[in-house]
Amino acid sequence: MGKPVPDVSHNGITRYLERFLAWSAAMNYSPDTISTRRRGLTRFIVWCDARGLDQPQDITVPVLERYRSHLHNYRKSDGNPLGFGTQHSLLAPVRAFFKWLNKQNHILYNPASDFELPKVPKHLPKDLLSYGEIEAMLRHTSVYGDIGIRDRAIMETFYSSGIRRMELVNLKLQDVDLERGTVVIFEGKWKKDRVVPLGDRACAWVRKYLQAVRPRLVVGDDTGYVFLTEYGEPFIRNRITELIKKYLRATGVDKHGACKLFRTSMATHMLENGADIRYIQMILGHVNLSSTQIYTQVTIKKLKQVHSITHPAKLDR
Repeated sequence: MGKPVPDVSHNGITRYLERFLAWSAAMNYSPDTISTRRRGLTRFIVWCDARGLDQPQDITVPVLERYRSHLHNYRKSDGNPLGFGTQHSLLAPVRAFFKWLNKQNHILYNPASDFELPKVPKHLPKDLLSYGEIEAMLRHTSVYGDIGIRDRAIMETFYSSGIRRMELVNLKLQDVDLERGTVVIFEGKWKKDRVVPLGDRACAWVRKYLQAVRPRLVVGDDTGYVFLTEYGEPFIRNRITELIKKYLRATGVDKHGACKLFRTSMATHMLENGADIRYIQMILGHVNLSSTQIYTQVTIKKLKQVHSITHPAKLDR
């Protein structure tokens, strides 16, 4: 467990925090965004309180610069610094908060109007599943009988559609059209809806699960979620992760991650087989093409072919 957060309810900035979070909810920001804002701003207020800063009007440009420097120099219990992604996630709510304070006329000027956030490095996906590894995981579902049919339908859906973990968890029966081979994602990341293709093989396994297995999993009133646990409940985030990890371990795949491995592997495999990156962007639901372009850096198959054909230093056999 982490260290207990000091009580800063007495600090004058806290009452504005609660109003800001209520406004965020009213503006339809996601629960994850609101949680991130609460966490980042609570940490900021704790830092302010220790320095006698009690009102939004006390916060100036130099104060914000000092806080950013504090996060940059902060060391965790293991001696490591905060990653730039973490620093960004802690500072972004602060900038949004002061923008809101200014628009609501709680402060005369916004000290964070020109406040720059740390640049977050874009890393290549560390681990990808090969097609052989995915096939081994899919085959292993046969060990578990009816539940294995459900598990295969889940993994086939992940690999075919590239949807995110919570997008799969939240799928309802009416969201899946097996005749057309499509899945509708309502309010995915960034609250955006999209329609993604579901391949023939994935459709066949989902249909088998829906017809032969799901009816026996339903307990009481049917909630309408596609994938149900052995107790007839919709999956939650951690349970779906543990399910995928079970198959990774069983097939000897020692790679970091779980559900997202299918997403990154699907995008990479499709790019290697000639898919246009703009279509991959639409399937994955990326707002910006730059988020999708990261996968072009791991599609080494085409590069190796060109390198083998054109590079003058060839091995004489």
